[in-house]
Amino acid sequence: MIDELIKFIPPILQSRSGKVFYSGRNAYTRRSPVYILGVNPGGAPDEHATETVQSHTELVLRSLSADWSAYRDESWKGKAPGKAGMQPRILHLIDVLGLTPGIVPASNLVFARSSRESTFDGDILQMARECWPFHSKVIELLRPRIIVCLGSTAGNYVCGKIGATKQIDQFVEKNKRQWTSRLYSNGLGASVAVLTHPSIANWCSEATDPSGLVVRAIQNAA
Repeated sequence: MIDELIKFIPPILQSRSGKVFYSGRNAYTRRSPVYILGVNPGGAPDEHATETVQSHTELVLRSLSADWSAYRDESWKGKAPGKAGMQPRILHLIDVLGLTPGIVPASNLVFARSSRESTFDGDILQMARECWPFHSKVIELLRPRIIVCLGSTAGNYVCGKIGATKQIDQFVEKNKRQWTSRLYSNGLGASVAVLTHPSIANWCSEATDPSGLVVRAIQNAA
């Protein structure tokens, strides 16, 4: 399936610093219960100038293990693989779901890199429109029960694209700030989990862990 998917990567983005795939070839060989989507790859583009969308895609296709996962196997900011930033939190969610990182398809709404969403070079929503045919094809081929979105930017966009406007569940953090993760359905069997962003919220803490929301969603969709 991955050979089919790469046809939907926008040619205009191939030379941009960024990446499409956060998991290897095994994640695109079978139906998956979840598809994980962030907003866009992090890191300063000038510091990752040689890691273009095209070059990284070639790595995934030709060099990296079929079971590779960016969340488990990459070293971010000089830390041990899987130990930096939101990596442990994503891995926690995957573990709670009873899955392994190498078989969970994961990407970003937009493939071009920026240090922060607020410093993105260009119109991020326009670029999301250009990248959406890729995600639409992933959803068509892998038929995930739940699209797990990291934060509201990705979540709101995906909800709009698939018509998931009805809230059917939520998780409210058990603390003073009470940030809320929500589950939406389009009434046609597709659901979107709009979770607190794991770069800020510690999913490994019981008080702030939205994993149960995703577990319930998968169970109810079975």
